[in-house]
Amino acid sequence: MVGSVGAPDFLDTAFEWRRLFAEAWGTFLTVMVTLGGLMTVAISGGQVNYGMAKLASGLMVMAVIYFMGSVSGAHLNPAVTLAFAARGNFPWRRVPGYLAAQIAGGLAAALALRALLGDAAHLGASLPGPGIGAMKSLALETLLTAGLVNTILGSAAGARNVGPNAAIAVGGYVALAGIWAGPLCGASMNPIRSLAPDIVRGDLATSWIYVAGPLAGAMIAVGFEWILKGPPTASGAEAAQGHASEGDGGPANGQKDPATG
Repeated sequence: MVGSVGAPDFLDTAFEWRRLFAEAWGTFLTVMVTLGGLMTVAISGGQVNYGMAKLASGLMVMAVIYFMGSVSGAHLNPAVTLAFAARGNFPWRRVPGYLAAQIAGGLAAALALRALLGDAAHLGASLPGPGIGAMKSLALETLLTAGLVNTILGSAAGARNVGPNAAIAVGGYVALAGIWAGPLCGASMNPIRSLAPDIVRGDLATSWIYVAGPLAGAMIAVGFEWILKGPPTASGAEAAQGHASEGDGGPANGQKDPATG
C-alpha cells in the first residue's frame, strides 16, 4: 500500500476534534436530507416528488463541501474515507476516528427523523427496486460508487475539494445517480446512509448490499485513479485531509492566500 502523502497542517493533532465534529455534523446533514427527502415524498401529498428529493440530496452534499471541506476534507461517507486512505491521500491512523464520526452523525440523523416523522417510507431506507433483486442492486451500487469516488478523487487530485469544480461535480453526481438509479437500487453509494435507517428500524435484511457494493466500488475507483493519474499527489492529500487550524482554517485547499500571493 502506498504511504500517505501528508498535508502539513493536518499533521497537527491539536484540532482533530474539529475535524471529527465536521465529519459528524456534515454526515448528519447529508443523511438527514437524503432520508428526510424520501420520507417527505411519502407524506407531502405530491408537493415533493422523488426527483426533487434526490436533487435535494445532491445540493446538500454540495453545500457541505463548501462550508466544511477545508476543515476535514468533507468525506461524509466511509467508502470515501477508505478510498482516500487506499489511494495514499489520507493517513490510515485517522480512519477509525473519521468512520466513528460518520457513523455517529448518520445514526443521529436517522434517530431524529424517526422522532420527528415516524416510519414514513421505511425511514428512507435503501431497498432494491421491484424486479431488480439483490445481486443486480449490488452490481449497480458498485458501479455507481465507483463513479462517485472517481469524481471525488479526480477533484481532489487538483486540490479543488472546496472549490466550485469539486462541489458542483460531486453534488451533481449524487443527484444524477439518484434520479436515474434510485428507483432501481436506491443509489445509496454510502454505507452509513443505508445502515443508519436499517439499524434504527431494526431491519438489516438488505444492509449487506449497501455496505459491500459501495466498498467494492470505492476500491475499483482507487485502481482506476492509478490508471488515470498515477501515484498520489500532495494536492490530493490537502483536499482529502482538510486544513483545520485556528480561526477560519486559512485559505481554501489549493487556493493561494490573497495576502501572500
